[in-house]
Amino acid sequence: MINFDYVKASSQKAAIDALNKDASSQFIAGGTNLVDLMKRGVTAPQKLIDITTVPLKNIEQQKGSIRIGALALNSAVAEHELILKKLPLLSQALSAGASPQLRNMATVGGNMMQRTRCSYFYDLTMPCNKRQPGTGCGALKGYNRMHAIFGASDKCIAVHPSDMCVALAALDATVVISNNKGDRRIPFVDFHRLPGNTPEKDNNLQRGEMITAVEIPDNNFSKNSLYMKIRDRASYAFALVSVAAALDMKGNTIQNARLAMGGVAHKPWRLTVAENFLKGKAASIENFKQAAVLAMKDAKGYGYNNFKLKLAPNTIVETLKTVSGQG
Repeated sequence: MINFDYVKASSQKAAIDALNKDASSQFIAGGTNLVDLMKRGVTAPQKLIDITTVPLKNIEQQKGSIRIGALALNSAVAEHELILKKLPLLSQALSAGASPQLRNMATVGGNMMQRTRCSYFYDLTMPCNKRQPGTGCGALKGYNRMHAIFGASDKCIAVHPSDMCVALAALDATVVISNNKGDRRIPFVDFHRLPGNTPEKDNNLQRGEMITAVEIPDNNFSKNSLYMKIRDRASYAFALVSVAAALDMKGNTIQNARLAMGGVAHKPWRLTVAENFLKGKAASIENFKQAAVLAMKDAKGYGYNNFKLKLAPNTIVETLKTVSGQG
């Protein structure tokens, strides 16, 4: 790890001002991903701006939505009474991520900004377009068991590692971003990027901007929502495939549906075609299987991860069976 300068910002304005003064600076809060990247030499910011004392930890009901501050701890969000009551899907996803120790340090904003856990990205001896553009993608023809089956490119097949972000994508969240000119909002599904020709760009945050909150609109999904995560072991493992499902049901009829997947793409992967298919239909195994078929359109394996082409639709069906009470 190289030497770096360290400053502590006490306000949102001070943090953004400090970021704008130094192009090599980065924010740090819990540091659960950034410190790992620095230790391994994957990233080397010359200045860290500590934002842990900036007052952005609120979790509150607003008119028509729940607002969660960017510095709210993952554990605090997962255990908050309001989240447990109205957004159980988010609580489940957070509880499925990392370990209790990490959840007690990691923040909502930091979770959104974490980078891929692709082994080629972390290994400085291997080619990686995300780490060093133009060097190639080692995973493309390498050991790619954990890698993408949707939205990949010949430049990168890495996946986004977050569980929380999958739930927020399914719940139609909005990202609130601040800069020196004020605030702007981005639909959560548009915050993260697919790799395309610029896999080094993980998201659409611009220089000099800071995530300040996420807002989740009120919904009718609290009674029927489930985050199902398939992984190699029960604790502290990233998803091979995960599914966030939320249904608004009247009797056995699905009034509305929200579906997103993790472990399958460079960003949380929203299944809008499958959602639209399920709307107005009965909660039946046959319909769930058809929704899974529609969801898998354009999926592509790269060798070692071909098993995901079967695991993913099976997980969709199993999640829908369970969340609807059919399983």
